[in-house]
Amino acid sequence: MNWRTFSKTTFLASLICAVMLVVAFSPSQAADTTIAKQGEPQAIDPHFSRMGTNQDIAEHIFDRLVQADNTSAMGPGLAASWKQVDDLTLEFKLRAGVKFHDGSEFTAADVLFSMERAPKVPNSPASFANDVKSIAEVKAIDPLTVRFRSKQPNPLFLNELGRIYIVSRKAAATATTQDFNTGKAAIGTGAYRFVEWVPGEKVVLQRNDNYWGEKPYFQRVTIKFISSDASRVAALLSGGVEGIDSVPPIDLGKLRNDPKVSLWPALQPTLVYIHMDSFRNQTPFATDKSGKPLDRNPFKDRKVRLALSKLIDRKMLVDRVLQGAGEPAGQMVPQGLFGHNPAMKPVAYDPEGAKKLLAEAGYPNGFSVTLHSANDRYVFQSEVVQVLAQFLARGGIDVKVETMPTNVFMPRATKNEFSFFLLGYGSTTGDAMSGLTQVLATVDEKNNLGSNNRGRYSNPEFDKVIKNAIVEMNDGKREKLLQQAAVTAFDDAGIIPIYFEVENYATRKGLKFDRGPGYRRADAVNLAPIK
Repeated sequence: MNWRTFSKTTFLASLICAVMLVVAFSPSQAADTTIAKQGEPQAIDPHFSRMGTNQDIAEHIFDRLVQADNTSAMGPGLAASWKQVDDLTLEFKLRAGVKFHDGSEFTAADVLFSMERAPKVPNSPASFANDVKSIAEVKAIDPLTVRFRSKQPNPLFLNELGRIYIVSRKAAATATTQDFNTGKAAIGTGAYRFVEWVPGEKVVLQRNDNYWGEKPYFQRVTIKFISSDASRVAALLSGGVEGIDSVPPIDLGKLRNDPKVSLWPALQPTLVYIHMDSFRNQTPFATDKSGKPLDRNPFKDRKVRLALSKLIDRKMLVDRVLQGAGEPAGQMVPQGLFGHNPAMKPVAYDPEGAKKLLAEAGYPNGFSVTLHSANDRYVFQSEVVQVLAQFLARGGIDVKVETMPTNVFMPRATKNEFSFFLLGYGSTTGDAMSGLTQVLATVDEKNNLGSNNRGRYSNPEFDKVIKNAIVEMNDGKREKLLQQAAVTAFDDAGIIPIYFEVENYATRKGLKFDRGPGYRRADAVNLAPIK
């Protein structure tokens, strides 16, 4: 099933998926509905956290200036139009006649207030600060015109500004996050009004009949939070809910064969990959077969890195271990995202070719290494690393697997404690630039490059191309630079891409998830009948 057949307009950075009744009916006949989600928001405050569980709820109560269509091109949101005045200046014409849920008018003052508030919310676990850091100045030209100036040419300026939800200055001027949680300040312009949040249980939303855009067809939506996979599936099968997210791969076969259920796969932009210590002359967790430290770091050798990639049977891993909940990967982003290079394919499984490369690199009998990984971040993560160890053993690489909780693993990985380790990176910009600049660019804190480059990979040729892409304002030229940068880094096996996640959604028969074109978790719900 091709995920593209389900695309519908939405904003890339916080997906909407829609549950649709097969039988059509008018808005006046619309019913209530209930779905179940695995993850619960930390707050209703749309600026509290960039995490998907928060954005999935905020999407329905609040709007942004722009949203992306199903070709990943930016389209109007609360901004009816915009123009690039010069390389530093972006001017928005705001949509006239839009009202907040309390009946007050939406104006430029609300935009300025939201941009100022977003990075300053206290105790935010995932701040929006990075999304507004490029702003040098923002001012209201008139009540429906806002002009932004960036600190330097930034081709992602529109995307970054578009990630900020617009809240009511009137309602939120002195509001705390708790005021949003109780509903006092949860006044947006979105398709649904906030009714209540019962932490640990549910969020209830009511249709906004005065919504400026396409009206939702369900009057009342109850989103239950059921973290247990088994309980979520059981609720669907019993009819207690009409749709669920995050279908566990272990249940895919059962649900495919159930006549009361439909499955909807959704390709995600999260790349699961292996990073390697590429900077130390000796690396702590690589030894010879007898356990003695190696006199040199094998991962600094491209032949070794490429050999390890050739030892991984990505299709078998996806089909048998992930039960189809993945897609073999050969670059930073999947097909459909800006900067994807259609000429690049996943490295083919080639154990004999891998052995030849290892011999040429001086390791005819292989070596030993520890593969470190979290055990609670991705689907079947513990099983994945065990199978990867088996694949590598076919080339003479003895692999010891060591897993730990994410909250232990990530600080250690960031401190460069590991030699060979499994990570993941999900694009939030709708293109390849964020992953290439943060995962593969040489670490440069001053210029915000390489913040996720935990293997300290460095390639001057790649850096030159990606730095040109960062300031290229022409989309056609920028995409070619991103594609060129991807070829340079992945031909050099800077990291070993393994697979992109595929998340599955399930509904009762007669409904479907119609997800948007974005690539994060499609957890939020817009509900409408099929016409």
